[in-house]
Amino acid sequence: MKTKITVETIVKVPVQKAWEVWSQPHHIINWNFASPDWHCPKAENDLQAGGNYSWTMAAKDGSMSFDFGGTYSKVELHKKIESVLEDKRTVQVEFLDQGQETRVIETFEAEDQNPIDMQRMGWQAILDNYKNYAESLVQLTKMKFDISINASVEKVYQTMLADEHYRVWTAPFHPGSYFKGSWEKGSKMLFLGPDGKGSEGGMVSRIEENIPNKFISIEHLGLVQGDKEITSGPEVAAWAGSHENYSFESKNSSTVVSVELDMQNEFKEMFEGMWPKAIQILKDICEK
Repeated sequence: MKTKITVETIVKVPVQKAWEVWSQPHHIINWNFASPDWHCPKAENDLQAGGNYSWTMAAKDGSMSFDFGGTYSKVELHKKIESVLEDKRTVQVEFLDQGQETRVIETFEAEDQNPIDMQRMGWQAILDNYKNYAESLVQLTKMKFDISINASVEKVYQTMLADEHYRVWTAPFHPGSYFKGSWEKGSKMLFLGPDGKGSEGGMVSRIEENIPNKFISIEHLGLVQGDKEITSGPEVAAWAGSHENYSFESKNSSTVVSVELDMQNEFKEMFEGMWPKAIQILKDICEK
């Protein structure tokens, strides 16, 4: 009988996020290696009973590389994954939901070539990388974008909030975007768009401040899924209460618009591409 080794960690993310980071290839390549001089350049994962998985582990200097893979024997969504490695050893991963944290327990059959302690340390190091990467995704970072628009501050402010123009300048984020509600301070606001499945989705928010022609602050409270508003629970816990702020400053005959927002690191790169496009469209509309 093969020796079984167990490693575990508590990752400070809800179980849905813990599962996602464990199972999706674009996440796996960012944590599935034991030391900083190694990386995971490739990952494939068919997460279902009978599905196969394979990932490449390689030294960054190109001196060594190997593929690691197996076949899934049991998958219980957000709870348990069991698989058999190519050398017939078994692996079991459990996800224990602890509210805003997830306890991940990984048990595997040891191989015969390396000492038990070395194997435990290697698998624990990979699990620690997983924890650190998963937690980094839900941390909020500040992002800021500025643009100078050759128009009066009154025109820029009014254009940005007008329904017909809002639908145009926010299209880079999601074609068909629009808002439902009032821009008045304290008002509830829904930022919506088609989800591609015949219903609407988006965000439920609150206008925390609105000083005409000077400043707008939006507090994001949760998600809108069809006719349901989700303002608590693991889907929104990582970012509920985040802010999106707009400042308008008149400079000579132009207006400088500054956008500051709290953003999860996971989406930082995506929004670095989208926001400049959106405010450029706003500029083009205002300068016509």
